[in-house]
This record gives sequence, structure tokens and C-alpha cells, in this order.
Amino acid sequence: LQRQAFSALRASPGARRYYDRQRAREAGYNPALRQVGNRLVGNLHGCLKTRTTYDEATAWSHHAHTPAV
Repeated sequence: LQRQAFSALRASPGARRYYDRQRAREAGYNPALRQVGNRLVGNLHGCLKTRTTYDEATAWSHHAHTPAV
């Protein structure tokens, strides 16, 4: 899962923003990457549950406008 999360940082602007916010909260590299992986699993679960295809805008939309703390 860590490899997928790492790959998502390059391919997904939403995943990158989420990772950067985790790092801004003083999470280390591995914990922040684990959070991205957890979020990816949640996105997959949502797609399977609702029988929809993955949509970048929908998957990360509620994280798009939250300022870093």
C-alpha cells in the first residue's frame, strides 16, 4: 500500500495536497504516506460501494479547500 500511496503523490494532485497537509501538521514521512494510503483505500471502498468509477475531483474534494494547520 505504501508503494501505491507514493505513486499517487506523483499522479494525483489531490493526494499530493493531502500528503503536504499531513506533513505540515508535523507528521513524519511514513505516517503521512500511510494516511494517503488509508485515504486511497477509503476512496476505493466508496467506489465499490456506490458502483462508480474513480473521479479525482470527487475523491479529494473535501480536502481541497481545507487550510493546512
